Amino acid sequence: MPQHVSVYQLLGMTFLVLVTVAWGIGLAVMLRRGRDEAAMLRAQARSEPPHQPQVGPQREAVELTPVEQDEFAGLVRRLSADH
Repeated sequence: MPQHVSVYQLLGMTFLVLVTVAWGIGLAVMLRRGRDEAAMLRAQARSEPPHQPQVGPQREAVELTPVEQDEFAGLVRRLSADH
């Protein structure tokens, strides 16, 4: 033990070091626990997608005549030939 340092100073420094180490360990545990809980909440949120209401107009269907079907097929062929 150095001559110019009192016992109380050594005890005080030891106490401060121990408190600092305990604080660091506690902080690491809390952060890890919080990260694990957040990951579980994210996983739970991903497994249950929110309900999305049906918006927009209703789907419509139109029957094409054979002539219209042929014209449409020709249009598709012309458009696909350009690419």
